[in-house]
Parts: sequence; structure tokens; C-alpha cells
Amino acid sequence: MAISERKKKILAAVVDEYIRTAEPVGSKAIAQSAGLGCSPATIRNELAELVSLGYLEQPHTSAGRVPTPMGYRMYVNELMEKQKLSLEESEEINRRLNARLQQLDDALSDVSRLASQLTDYPALALTAQHTVTVQRFDLIYVDANTFIIVLTLSSSQAKSKLVRLPISVDQKLVQRLSSLFNSGFTGVTEEQISPLLINSTERAADDTMGITSVIAAFVLETLTEANTPSASISGENRLLSQPEFRDPDKAHRLMSYLSGGGYILPPNSGLDAGDGVKVLIGPENVAEELKDSSVVLASYDAGDNTRGLIGVVGPTRMDYSAVAAKLSCLAASLSRRLGGGEAPPEGMHNKLIIKGDDPNDRR
Repeated sequence: MAISERKKKILAAVVDEYIRTAEPVGSKAIAQSAGLGCSPATIRNELAELVSLGYLEQPHTSAGRVPTPMGYRMYVNELMEKQKLSLEESEEINRRLNARLQQLDDALSDVSRLASQLTDYPALALTAQHTVTVQRFDLIYVDANTFIIVLTLSSSQAKSKLVRLPISVDQKLVQRLSSLFNSGFTGVTEEQISPLLINSTERAADDTMGITSVIAAFVLETLTEANTPSASISGENRLLSQPEFRDPDKAHRLMSYLSGGGYILPPNSGLDAGDGVKVLIGPENVAEELKDSSVVLASYDAGDNTRGLIGVVGPTRMDYSAVAAKLSCLAASLSRRLGGGEAPPEGMHNKLIIKGDDPNDRR
């Protein structure tokens, strides 16, 4: 259902005021700040209608209104003014990023700490390569009870394992298995390595000793590890400064979830958030621990076919525009340094890619 321009202006004023004060917003504050040119009685009626439509809620009968997740979604999609960082702010982010990125191995923790400092919220930095597969198998016969598995991965890494057997194995069997694994297991994902594929390879090699299963188990273990995103989370205790997390139990649940490596992305959403920022508000988050929070994510190019994400977690009352602008600038700077990309065109820092574009979708 479309709402009038006046209702939109009142909704925007409520969200802006609530972000600023963390207190329910009354009609008097709206009349003073929104410049609508209408009476407090008219504003009260409009606020009541916004409540009935699901954009606002009233915590207590005598209190003002606060935005609902649906109200925040309308605000993020249509109403908020997109912030643009000043040249000085952008240069400061670049200066601080340059000071931190001394070693690529330390980049994740450095980036998450910087994002947390810039936004004053808990922050996560994450990288993952495009799906890693095995490019080449080398099975090296050592003696009757020993051989070495060497896997060359599509990420240019090499993984090896020394296998000691309680039984004697023939060198020809090891050579046969090497040929079969190179023809049947290269370029396939871990999901494609099925029991059927393993069994057919075992039969083709005439392997009656279970060596095929030993090799396949190492392949699956290696691919699982290679395809698990690495992440660093910083600033979990910053939640305690937010009024929404004054309840120790509520704060502890979310802090434990983040500190324990709780993932902030929906399943199968991937790392490529495009050139903009993705916003997940309250119930749009999959994890139960994040249902009362919002997540803002920006994607960056980490080089070598690797994508990364910078994200912050905070109350639904967060200043989305300011957070999006800072993360966008940080992501663009990371892409230039790690991925060798060019600076984005003017205005791209503020492009938003939104989950749940329909503000009338009651989740």
C-alpha cells in the first residue's frame, strides 16, 4: 500500500529523531523538527495511521512512537538522505587503512578493527575465494606400506599427506589410482564427490583395500577447509554503549554469537554484494540472535579471484546512511589496494543494494 508524501516525511522525521535520541518520538518533536506546516493534531492522526499500517509502533499508550523493521525498510529504501563523505573523511580512512595494512595475513583483523572504530559498532571482515577444486593429483609411492598424496588446488595452493598403511600396497595400484583421480576428481566441488563416484573409482582401480576412500576423505577435508571463509570480528563490547543492549542477557547473547564466529550472512547469499551496500534489518536476518539487530555489508575485491565483505552489526536504530558511506569508502579503498581496482565513479559510494525491496512485505 502506497503512503502519502506527508506520511513519508513524518516517518522519516520519526526515524531520524529516534536514531538521534533512542527515545520514543512524540508529535510535538515532529512538529518542531519536520517543518510540515500542519497542526500537532494532524501529526498525531498521521502517526496513528502509520502505526496501523505497521511502519511505527507505540511501546506504551502514553509514549511516543518508534520505527518497526518495516518502517526502517521504507526509510532505507526511499527516505533517508544518502551521506557522502567529505574529502577529509575519505583521506582519513585511506590514511588509517594504509597504516594498518602492513601484511596481508593481518588484513582481516586490521580491517575489522578499523571498521569497528569508524562506525562504533561490532565489525566483521571476511574473505573467501571462488569455489576451490583440485587441479592435479600426485600419488607418490614410498614403500610397500607408505605413499604420499599431493593435491594441487585451483587456488595455487598445494596440500600433502603422508599415508601409512597396515597392509602392503602395490606400486601399480597407487599409479592406477593417481590416473583415476586425475580423470574423475579434478575440477569438481566437494558436493560432487559422491559415494557413487568414490565407489566407481574403487571398482575401476580394483582396490579391495579401501585406499580410494582414504584419498577421497583427504580430498573432502582439504576442499572443506579451502572453501570455508576466514573471518575476523572486532569490537563486540561496543554493543554495551547502545541503549538497546542495556539488558545484560540480550547483550550477552549477541556478543557470544559474534565472538563464537556466528555468521552474519544469509545462507547461499555469496560474497559478491556488488558495488554497493547490503542492509539486513531485524527479522530479515536469518540467525535468531540477530532478529533485533541490523547488519550492513559492503563487498570488496581482495585480488586473486577472492571476494571479501566488511560488515557491522548494531541496533535497528543505527544511522544507516552514515554507516553505509563509511563502509563503502573502506571497501573501495580495499579493492584498490588488494584487488588493483580503480576508484569507483563519483556517487558510487552511496549505492544501496537492498534485501526486501517491498516495504509492505511484513516479515
